[in-house]
Amino acid sequence: MQATLSEQELVRREKLKELEALGIDPYPAPLYEITHTAKQIKEQYTEEMKDEFKAVSIAGRIMSVRDMGKANFAVLQDSTARIQVYIRRDDICPDEDKTMFNTVWKKLLDLGDIIGVKGYAFITKTGELSIHVEQFTLLSKSLHPLPVVREKDGEVFDAVTDLEFKYRQRYADLIVNPGVRDTFIKITKMKNAIRSFLNERGALEVDTPVLQNIPGGAIARPFTTHHNALDIKLYLRIANELYLKRLIVGGFDWVYEFSRNFRNEGMDRTHNPEFTILEFYVAYKDYYWMMETTEQMLEQTAVATNGTTIATVADTEINFKAPYKRISIYDAIKEHTGIDISEMDEAGLLGVCKQLHIETDASMGKGKLIDEIFGSKCEKHYIQPTFITDYPIEMSPLTKKHRSKPGLVERFELIINGKEIANAYSELNDPIDQRERFEEQVKLMERGDEEAMYIDYDFLRALEYGMPPTAGIGFGIERLAMLLTGQVSIQDVLLFPQMRPEKTAE
Repeated sequence: MQATLSEQELVRREKLKELEALGIDPYPAPLYEITHTAKQIKEQYTEEMKDEFKAVSIAGRIMSVRDMGKANFAVLQDSTARIQVYIRRDDICPDEDKTMFNTVWKKLLDLGDIIGVKGYAFITKTGELSIHVEQFTLLSKSLHPLPVVREKDGEVFDAVTDLEFKYRQRYADLIVNPGVRDTFIKITKMKNAIRSFLNERGALEVDTPVLQNIPGGAIARPFTTHHNALDIKLYLRIANELYLKRLIVGGFDWVYEFSRNFRNEGMDRTHNPEFTILEFYVAYKDYYWMMETTEQMLEQTAVATNGTTIATVADTEINFKAPYKRISIYDAIKEHTGIDISEMDEAGLLGVCKQLHIETDASMGKGKLIDEIFGSKCEKHYIQPTFITDYPIEMSPLTKKHRSKPGLVERFELIINGKEIANAYSELNDPIDQRERFEEQVKLMERGDEEAMYIDYDFLRALEYGMPPTAGIGFGIERLAMLLTGQVSIQDVLLFPQMRPEKTAE
C-alpha cells in the first residue's frame, strides 16, 4: 500500500488542482525550446557581449526563492549548473490581470517545480549574473518536497546524510547534490576515454550472452534462473572471458566488451553483486605486452577524466603515470610476511595461515590458501599502481604456464590503493592442459568450494580448433571509477546500488 501522504504532499496536490482550475496544465506537452544552458550563460556572458544574451530561454528546477514583494529572486538548476533568475510582477503581468505572478508564481509554485523561463541575461547591482524573466512556463509540478538543503558561499550542504536515502532515492540525491552528478559525468568520460583508446588501436567492441549454460570465466558463485520455454537452468554471467576467447578462435584479433556481470557473493564498500568488467583479448600478444598497454591506457584515461595523471582518494594521491612497479606474488608475500612460500605444499601453506592467524577451511586448495595470504597480509600495502606477477598454477586455471618458471603462470594483477583493479593472463590455448585444469576445479568443487570453476565443454571444443597465442585482461570498472572520482565506496559510483526491498507503510 502507498505510504500516508505528508502534510506538504497534500498541500502540493491541492495546488495542482488550483492550477488546473486556472486552466494551467501542470504537465504540458514536452516540447520546450531551449536556447542556452545555465553553464553556457555563466561561462560566456560578458558586458561587452550582452546583446547576444538579449533573448535566452532555459528550463530547470526551482531550488530557492527570495520573496521581495513585487519582485522575486530565484535559483534555477538545469542539468549543467545553477543560475539566478529575477522575476518582477509587472514584467510577467503587464496588464491588469496579475494572476500569473500573484497567484501562480507566489502561491502555487514550489521548490522542486520545473519551469521554463525566457528573458535576457544581466548583472545585478550586487554583481551576480542573472536572467531577467519576461515569461515563465510551468513544465512539471513537483508533488514530493525536496530534501532540505542549505547553501553558503557557493557550497551546497545536504541536510540529508542518511546513506539509505541517498542510495535508494538517487534521483533526489542527484537533484540536491550537484557534486554527485559530476561524479557520474566523470565516469562517462572515463568509459569514453577507454573506448577511444581501444578503438583507435583497432579493437572491436562486441556483446556476449548474459544468460549462460555454464557460469565460466571466473572463480565465483553465480546467480541462477530458469528459462521457462527451454525448461533449463541458466546462470547470470560471472564473466565474459570464455565467449571473447571463442571470438579469438573465430578469427578476430582484438575484441573487447563492457560486461555487466553478477556474482552471488557478499556486499561491502568494494563489492556489489552487479558490476561492470571491461575485458579485452588480443591475438599474438602476451602478458608483458599487456602490462605496457595497461599503463598507457590508464595514464591516458586519467588525464581524459581529470586533466591530470594524479587522482586523490581521501588524503592519498595516486599517480597513474607509467611505468608501474612490478613484483612477483611470492616476492610480495616474502616482503610483507618474511616467509618464503614458493616451495610449500598445501600442508605447509596451512601452517603459514595458522601462524599468520588467517582463517581457513577444508575446501581451500593450494591456490586459495596463497590467495588468502596475499589478500590478508600484502594487498593493502600497494597504494601506487603495482603489477603483482607470476602466480602459481593452482590459482589460475585459465592461464598459460610460464615460459621459464616451472609451477607458475604468466599472469598479473594490477593493485591500486590496496585493491585489485585488473587481472590479466597470457591465455591458456592448449586444450589438453585446459581440460586438466578444469578437472582440478571439479575436485575443488567436490570438496565444497562453491566458487570453483565449472567445466565448459563447448569452450574446450573451441580451443581444439586452435586459438592463437593471446593476451587477455579484465578491469573492474567501478573500482577504477572509485579511484578516478575520489570515492571510497562502490555505492557512490553506482547510480542504483543493490539494496533490500523498501518497507512501505501499511
